[in-house]
Amino acid sequence: MARIVMKFGGTSMAGIERIRSVAARVKREVEAGNQVAVVVSAMAGETDRLVGFCREASPLYDPKEYDVVVAAGEQITSGLLAIALQAAGVPARSWLGWQLPIHSDDAHAKARIGTVETAALDASLAEGVVAVIPGFQGVSDAKDGQGGRVTTLGRGGSDTSAVAVAAAMKADRCDIYTDVDGVYTTDPRIVPRARKLAKVTYEEMLELASVGAKVLQTRSVGLAMKMGVRVQVLSSFTGPDAPMADTLPGTMIVGEDEIQERNDVERQHITGIAHDKNEAKITLTAVPDRPGSVAAIFEPLAAANINVDMIIQNIAHGSASTDVTFTVPAADLARSIEALNQGRAAIGFGDLIHDVRVAKISVVGVGMRSHAGVASTMFTTLGARGINIQAISTSEIKVSVLIHEDETELAVRVLHTAYGLDAEEVA
Repeated sequence: MARIVMKFGGTSMAGIERIRSVAARVKREVEAGNQVAVVVSAMAGETDRLVGFCREASPLYDPKEYDVVVAAGEQITSGLLAIALQAAGVPARSWLGWQLPIHSDDAHAKARIGTVETAALDASLAEGVVAVIPGFQGVSDAKDGQGGRVTTLGRGGSDTSAVAVAAAMKADRCDIYTDVDGVYTTDPRIVPRARKLAKVTYEEMLELASVGAKVLQTRSVGLAMKMGVRVQVLSSFTGPDAPMADTLPGTMIVGEDEIQERNDVERQHITGIAHDKNEAKITLTAVPDRPGSVAAIFEPLAAANINVDMIIQNIAHGSASTDVTFTVPAADLARSIEALNQGRAAIGFGDLIHDVRVAKISVVGVGMRSHAGVASTMFTTLGARGINIQAISTSEIKVSVLIHEDETELAVRVLHTAYGLDAEEVA
């Protein structure tokens, strides 16, 4: 008997027929003798609809009430899947985030999971009852004599919920069912000759997720790496007679020591190329060139829980001021501008210029540690196609550049070819 967490994304839950299909897949795992917990996302498009209501009500909405609204999507699908499983003869019940509970901090809309209590969950699984858990949500600790508030984990947070539950219940595997059948060298909708990867290290997947690969949420990969949870990415859109998940050829996200083809890993310079159009660039002009000026810029952003990515500070040549450019998530642009304007007196900048027509392109691979020239290839390839680089950031296994969003697909295609990632044509 194995303990398995099965997570289904929004496209898998988009309507009653697809929910019945998910129930049938869960039933197969139960009939195979496994203990199963299922984590579900809201129906495809539902979270966007609920977020739209919040923004329509107020562009600067209260994050606490935002969480109350958007958490409803997963509550609906968890109840519907439990009903569908019961109708299929499988004992099941839903567990909302506050019922387990899944404890989180109180950073609403971006909460982080602290602990997951599993006593009730373990007892339910031992009785053969499938646990259906809404992803994306938790509950903050009670404060000032008041009960804890519903929290949400940020977009894609159901992946993090699934990994956290898998770690807490010591699951043998966490299967992430989505609308793709694995992790590819890049988005196959842009590059049809992209290749599916059999195994990817936690570290590579963490970088790919952080720079725009939509397969898994960044925090879910980081948590899987920290807790040693084996994660498999596979498609929920396979026929009823498809192999069981433990034999289905998805992509396994594992520790580097589990990847047997060590020589292949060493030779592979680049594992994948990711892109992200959900970025906004902010430039502050005439920032005083003195100690503490940069801290004055990023302290209010940190206080507002806004993540900053690329940062460029121009060198002041014979001037008492400089320009500072950085990127933030496009969804946080309005709050970033508000926070910076509120701190304008302390920062002392001149103008605030923002641009949302940008995209981040990243190349990722563990082979970069031992091979020189990866960045040079990227810059040369983009330059040869007339693509201007607006900003650069690097890590040990990643190089990212910021370009105009209209050049995104061209950049991805030419880089995929330049690094030899195109699959061979089948005759």
